[in-house]
Amino acid sequence: MAAALQAPVAAPAPSVNLDAYFARIGYTGARAPTLATLCALAERQPARIPFEAIDVRLGRGVDLDPTAVDAKLLHAGRGGYCFEQNGLLRRVLLALGFEVTGLAARVRWLLADDAPPTPRTHMVLKVIVDGEAWLVDAGFGSCTPTTPLNLRSRAAQRSAHEAYRFVDGSHGTLLQARIDEHWVPVYEFTEEPQLDADYALYNWHTSTHPQSHFRHQLIVARVTSEARYALRDATLSVRRSGGELSRHRLDADGIEQALAEVFGLRVEPSWRAMIERTASGERQ
Repeated sequence: MAAALQAPVAAPAPSVNLDAYFARIGYTGARAPTLATLCALAERQPARIPFEAIDVRLGRGVDLDPTAVDAKLLHAGRGGYCFEQNGLLRRVLLALGFEVTGLAARVRWLLADDAPPTPRTHMVLKVIVDGEAWLVDAGFGSCTPTTPLNLRSRAAQRSAHEAYRFVDGSHGTLLQARIDEHWVPVYEFTEEPQLDADYALYNWHTSTHPQSHFRHQLIVARVTSEARYALRDATLSVRRSGGELSRHRLDADGIEQALAEVFGLRVEPSWRAMIERTASGERQ
């Protein structure tokens, strides 16, 4: 008699150097898989490891191999976008003993309410702590939540900056953020688990598709307890925790300075031509 078929077992997530990670984000607290630990990491990673897709803007693509991600985000003074940021955070949380599931979302940020559905191009995490399900996301740029969000609550949930809430969407659960007294859509997702192979496809689409905005715009973001900092092409926006917003138009030197001083990136000489094109308003 043929042996009974068994469901495939997902391979364990690759390990991560926790000491290097905690040094990178400046965390010296407990390493127990508690809600307090989760809150600390959700706040510190977006503050210390900026959101950026400079490699996509340069046409280099993005390598999601854990060794490449760690070399870039932990050791080379770089940041990354959602697949790098949340892929790294997922490995850290698993190494600490958290129960973590990777999910995929359809971005609705800055889109009209009647805009057609977008593809699943954003990675988020579902984390279970003491039986409660939390959404954690260290990689959504200028609207990254800086605290875990209770997935089963429909009430407004406070953060150091915006409030967030979950509502029913057309294609799953819709996350909204309260901006200037209005609830605006962020992204829509289901709780279907995603595999590394799924993220490889999403990452390839996001980093290479001719219409991907990361290929045509310089987009960098960082959020601290004091402010959200966002660079979109040559415009630097600073939104203080109290809601005050300022915008600054930068020349090439100003962009390079902001990348280094505001976002903490190790600026490479090879970026200069792209920076100059960005300052002049030229799109790829």
